[in-house]
Amino acid sequence: MNNNDLANLIFPNINKTIEDYEKIYPKRKSNDEQAVTRFAPSPTGYMHIGGFYQAIIDYMIAKNTNGIFYLRNEDTDSQREVSGASKLILDTLKYYNIVPKEYEFNGEIVGNYGPYIQSERKEIYHAFIKYLISIGRAYPCFCTKEDLDEMRSFQESHKVRPGYHGNFAKCRKLSVEDQINLIKEGKPYVIRFKSNGDFEKKFRFIDEVKGLLMLNENDIDDVIMKSDNKLPTYHFAHIVDDYLMGTTHVVRGEEWLSSVPKHIEMFEAFDFNPPKYIHTPLILKKDGNSTRKISKRKDPEASMSYYKELGYPKTAVIESLMTIINSNYEQWHDANPDKTYLDFEYSPKKMSSSGALYDLMKLEDISKNIISQMTKEELYKESYEWAKNYSESLTKLIELDPDYYKAILNIEREQAKPRKDIAKYSDIESLIWYMYDELYNPTDYEWGKVSDEQEISNILKTYMDKYFTTDSEEWFSKVKELASELGYAANMKDYKKDPDNYKGNVADIATVLRVALTSKSKTPDLCEIMCILGKDRIEKRYRKFYKD
Repeated sequence: MNNNDLANLIFPNINKTIEDYEKIYPKRKSNDEQAVTRFAPSPTGYMHIGGFYQAIIDYMIAKNTNGIFYLRNEDTDSQREVSGASKLILDTLKYYNIVPKEYEFNGEIVGNYGPYIQSERKEIYHAFIKYLISIGRAYPCFCTKEDLDEMRSFQESHKVRPGYHGNFAKCRKLSVEDQINLIKEGKPYVIRFKSNGDFEKKFRFIDEVKGLLMLNENDIDDVIMKSDNKLPTYHFAHIVDDYLMGTTHVVRGEEWLSSVPKHIEMFEAFDFNPPKYIHTPLILKKDGNSTRKISKRKDPEASMSYYKELGYPKTAVIESLMTIINSNYEQWHDANPDKTYLDFEYSPKKMSSSGALYDLMKLEDISKNIISQMTKEELYKESYEWAKNYSESLTKLIELDPDYYKAILNIEREQAKPRKDIAKYSDIESLIWYMYDELYNPTDYEWGKVSDEQEISNILKTYMDKYFTTDSEEWFSKVKELASELGYAANMKDYKKDPDNYKGNVADIATVLRVALTSKSKTPDLCEIMCILGKDRIEKRYRKFYKD
């Protein structure tokens, strides 16, 4: 009995060879410069910001080289799979226009290298594992959970490096005849990769982010096929898929760096050239005085749904991540304000090798800037689409009178220095509510220096009787005239020179007009607000403060 007999016993119905699959999936027709990248998440829940961050990098690498970006569903761990997760992942990519050229969903395969769902590629993996068994680089392991627990306990108590290696790899010592007999007896087993590595030796590895590394060789006989459903583990499946799908660059978190030795050894066992690896730093956040990894459990912003639900513009989310993807991105963007991230050339060498600090305040600033550059029509469209999904109250306001809503949005917009107070679409209602009589019933007014009821009444009456205007050319001049008549400095320079000679200044007058109308001490341009509300509605609100 030999290894071929063992391989045929384990996989009696697998007739295709590696050469057969190489014909089914021929090398992609591309030049040496074109990259093939893949986003390969496990459908185990929501779309994590760390995964999306890596998808952007995959997309950028492919776009920069006119290459291919594809989506692969790594669902070999069925126990952790969450229903609907695959749709959520694809929908998220499409929502942000990070659209893969190749993918599979609901039975539809786009691309020539599918299936793109690992659970549908079982026969392919079996053919590759069968080959490893036939050349003596893989074997069945019959160790039970109790056997492995006993091994780990011994290793821990004797301070021995943990793992199924060396003398602890008991089943690799079994003869082929013994292995065949145990299988025929019905003994459960997994398939392990037989390592030829020496942990005491080092090998050179170039990570595209961290540069040249000297890593210990792998000597662990890892499980490459499970006993339950005969699906492979991630360690093995991605080797096969990346080879057949022609992947040139693998982008993944730096937590996988410790697995590089075993992956490189598996590629070498097949005599395959491994792809380039880009191990991205962890996404970190400030937590008080310390910095920590962004947490699924603690941080709502770890989920990509957080940004969509709050109404951050798509571009803002991507731009904010680009600032931690490449250290020179902000400088480039400042020098190229009319360009987008799609014009930027990503470089793994410009990534931090020690963690990427994601700052929500930076996202807010980026988002405010992007929203400020929108036309009223663009902001109307984007905010209305968001509201229909996430805010019934804002939807109702918009639908009351879309043109009125647009007019409100256009205050201090489409000008050289537009307003920058809206960071996300969920902010809008809290910033415009006072423009709607249906909502206007304030209980608190943010009066400033002038708070005497009689003085407020006098300012409002005099303004409406003698100085009211909605002509933007003369509005402020009228307010200054009002200030002078009532004993306030019309010019700030005069007030600063001799403050005791005045009740206050023109800014105090404007504050009274603003607060009495909106209840707020800070709003966008007051003249524009007044133009939209109109004289009758303004007077109605001011009359609440009139004293006889």
